[in-house]
Amino acid sequence: MLAMLLVCTGIHSFAQKNIYNIKIDVTQTKGSIKPIWAFFGYDEPNYTYMKDGQKLLTELSALTPVPVYVRTHNLLTTGNGKPHLKWGSTNAYTEDSSGNPIYDWRITDSIFDTYVKRGMKPIAEIGFMPKALSVKPEPYEHNWTPAADYKDIYTGWAYPPKDYKKWGELVYQWVKHCVERYGKKEVESWWWEVWNEPDIGYWQGTRDDYFKLYDFAANAVKRACTGARIGGPTTTSPRAEKANAFLKAFLNHCADETNYATGQKGSPLDYVSFHAKGSPKFMEGHVRMNMAVQLTDIYKGFEAVAASPKFKNLPVIIGECDPEGCAACSVDFNPQNAYRNGAMYSSYTAASYARIYDIAEKLGVDIEGAVSWSFEFENQPWFAGFRDLATNGIDKPVLNVFRMFGKMRGKRLVVENDKAFSLEQLQTTGVHDSVADVNAIATTGEREADILLWNYYDDDTLAPEATVKLQLSNIPAKKVIISEYRIDEEHSNSYTQWKKIGSPQQVSKEQYSMLEKSEKLQSYRKPYTASVRNGVVNADVRLPGHAVSLFKVKW
Repeated sequence: MLAMLLVCTGIHSFAQKNIYNIKIDVTQTKGSIKPIWAFFGYDEPNYTYMKDGQKLLTELSALTPVPVYVRTHNLLTTGNGKPHLKWGSTNAYTEDSSGNPIYDWRITDSIFDTYVKRGMKPIAEIGFMPKALSVKPEPYEHNWTPAADYKDIYTGWAYPPKDYKKWGELVYQWVKHCVERYGKKEVESWWWEVWNEPDIGYWQGTRDDYFKLYDFAANAVKRACTGARIGGPTTTSPRAEKANAFLKAFLNHCADETNYATGQKGSPLDYVSFHAKGSPKFMEGHVRMNMAVQLTDIYKGFEAVAASPKFKNLPVIIGECDPEGCAACSVDFNPQNAYRNGAMYSSYTAASYARIYDIAEKLGVDIEGAVSWSFEFENQPWFAGFRDLATNGIDKPVLNVFRMFGKMRGKRLVVENDKAFSLEQLQTTGVHDSVADVNAIATTGEREADILLWNYYDDDTLAPEATVKLQLSNIPAKKVIISEYRIDEEHSNSYTQWKKIGSPQQVSKEQYSMLEKSEKLQSYRKPYTASVRNGVVNADVRLPGHAVSLFKVKW
């Protein structure tokens, strides 16, 4: 359960600093708001077509009029299709007694069908290694639990293929099948990628072995569908020297080195991917987040791409973009993950995603998407502390942040804030010295402006509310209609409602109905009309700690 401790020593400091003046000129634009947040992922692909998985995917597809992208592991893993934590399988590839390939696309089709039916698109992760191809097939399936060592997951699926030509043919047949099933135009709108985090235990080969794996896979994708988009290397946190070196070496390999599959110079690369994670800690009885760590990952990854002469203009996808690294690690064995159920996760998500645009802008990088590695865990206890968007079919507060982003349209606006943290401050000192990160991201469309405000603090403590004096200028009208949506302890918060009804693990129909009413994005108040004087409208906004508000201003 989230700690709700009042840090008495910080009250006076907060009180002096909790009034924020935020000014937005609706004519001062700075580029479109690309829907980088419309990307989600998870380890267990078989959850996709299960009851709660389908329900959640339907809700995600409704976030925005543009397609939502979904990434999942284990699309080529051997097995019977039954999921458990950090495991899934499709049995796409087996061999007969003579070693001849047998392809079976029924489960992979059911996964992609679920996406395509909802207007969603896969980030089609080419992995992991089928048992019949692995150089070390035993042991193969793991039975990991949150109480076990994370390294226990690295079994036979993580090893290189014993035959790279067979590996390449598997990829070719898969992509060719997808073209036949979904059409060339549809498949060309997907993102294909090779493997996951090959710089750590997810890949039990060498770095050069991964380059070879990539070359054969990329060559196969292009042979099957010339216009298909292929990318990598999906490495871990670029703040780490090893991961950063791997990312740079991969870019150099694709640009200048000999292709293992063709013998020619270079390898196809249509986008670049890496992962960015934060590092929360449990200390002095509460959780302390650390956005600085995640933002440094993003900065270092963008920096590596920007330094590549050949690939600096390619789209970048942050393949996993999260407060920490293990979605399936529950709070029971990892108390630092106690942030996941309530409003703290929401405010962290709003504040961190907004900064991705700023970092990309500063370094001149084309950010395409940032995958929130969060989905749902079928048939698990209520609010077990997994990093997920829903529990037992009920949306958690964090999902409403993505609903807020989905309501924003048009061009980004310049935001002036007299107490704004600089990017340098956020990357070095974080937000835990008695000063909250209260800020906004804003957009303007046709006759409207959308302003997303947050009151974020690294510590899960009862921080005082902030008062935001919001001013919009250069509005070409005499009146505006203002709507406000809110996420806080009492609004858009199924976790609070669950606690109010006694935190039951056996939820009745009546209780489930109550939770359904609390789970969706809620209006904070009825829409109201405000007068515009000399093109200016003002509003005083009181934001509790870890609250997020979306203002939609129309004229």
